[in-house]
Amino acid sequence: MVQFVTLSQAHELPVLRRPITLLFVMSFAMPIAFFTWYALLNNFTKEVAGFDGADIGLLHTIREVPGFLAVGVIAVIMIMREQVLGLCSLVLLGLATAVTAQFPELTGILILTFLSSVGFHYYETVNQSLQLQWLPKDRAPQILGWLLASGSAATFIVYFVIMILWEPLGLTYNIVFMTGGGVTVAIAIFAMLAYPQFEAPHPQIKKMVLRRRYWLYYALQFMSGARRQIFMVFAGFMMVEKFGFQVHEVVGLYLINLVINMAVAPFLGHIVSRFGERNALVFEYAGLVCVFLAYGGVYFYDWRFEVAAFLYVIDHMFFGLALAIKTYFQKIGDPGDIAPTAAVAFTINHIAAVFLPVLLGLLWLVSPAAVFLMAAGMAGVSMALAMLIPRHPEKGNETIFARPVTAAAE
Repeated sequence: MVQFVTLSQAHELPVLRRPITLLFVMSFAMPIAFFTWYALLNNFTKEVAGFDGADIGLLHTIREVPGFLAVGVIAVIMIMREQVLGLCSLVLLGLATAVTAQFPELTGILILTFLSSVGFHYYETVNQSLQLQWLPKDRAPQILGWLLASGSAATFIVYFVIMILWEPLGLTYNIVFMTGGGVTVAIAIFAMLAYPQFEAPHPQIKKMVLRRRYWLYYALQFMSGARRQIFMVFAGFMMVEKFGFQVHEVVGLYLINLVINMAVAPFLGHIVSRFGERNALVFEYAGLVCVFLAYGGVYFYDWRFEVAAFLYVIDHMFFGLALAIKTYFQKIGDPGDIAPTAAVAFTINHIAAVFLPVLLGLLWLVSPAAVFLMAAGMAGVSMALAMLIPRHPEKGNETIFARPVTAAAE
């Protein structure tokens, strides 16, 4: 029998059965399947399926379509609780990842990529909504930082196992995909059975919500999605195509990246809490401008792979500060808007993601450096937008142009 527990009652449960613990379990489960797929993707598509830059761009365009359709979550939560939808999405992600290697051709890879992406994006949409509903505002940045570290720990395990065991055990793509996807499915099913259904104090609006006063949040989400594609799609592909990295070398780079981010991630929340969303985001975007310009320098000046690898690690570290966008909305948004706005924000975040990878994949064939120069420009636009965030954002004080409302804003 399903047990329903309000957030106010949840503190009476054992620590391991509380809402925040469930968030940690989910944040640990998702990267096992997703980053197993991500770690092997470039080598699998290049070595087994014979992909070129245009093919990999098409794949990532297909992967981002479910993100563009994330607004569909609003319809799903009319008949299914967010917590259940999040765990079911993890199951779909795991199953699609598990069978990836059994379809080593363009059509099969694209279909499975689409299915795994539905699981990933619907999970991420619901997860963001649950985080903002379940976490207290005064502790949200710090806990989000620890959740980021938890996901990094899971990714570290995936990368470490692949790097250490790939050659000694003669692992195959099929074995690793099956294992990574299967573990995520098992954890998701365990969470379905082990945790009660948690009731947030504010019922969520189950229809599309677009509010004029959220315009800056929407703009930040759009630009975040646009520049993220260049990192996700082409930074890793560069290491394989330009420098000839093998599976264990790619995973080794990811592993170094994860070790650093596991150490840094808990402090990112403290940085946002201490210096505010505006300063944190401006610092992130200024750093990304420099990193993307330097990526271009890898091609213009033919820098060695050590430089590219260093830039990759710094790149990922800066992206961790994007949690400030979440806490910015938590401060300015109505409590009942969280779920529908999370869905709308994911769709906005993926508008550019639907067409950018395939178009930039074609540009990549002509000039890889031009792709990274475009990314530097996108990061510059994001930095300009971040400067519009007030020092103390709240309802009625969403941007520097708004006149703060005191008592009426509550």
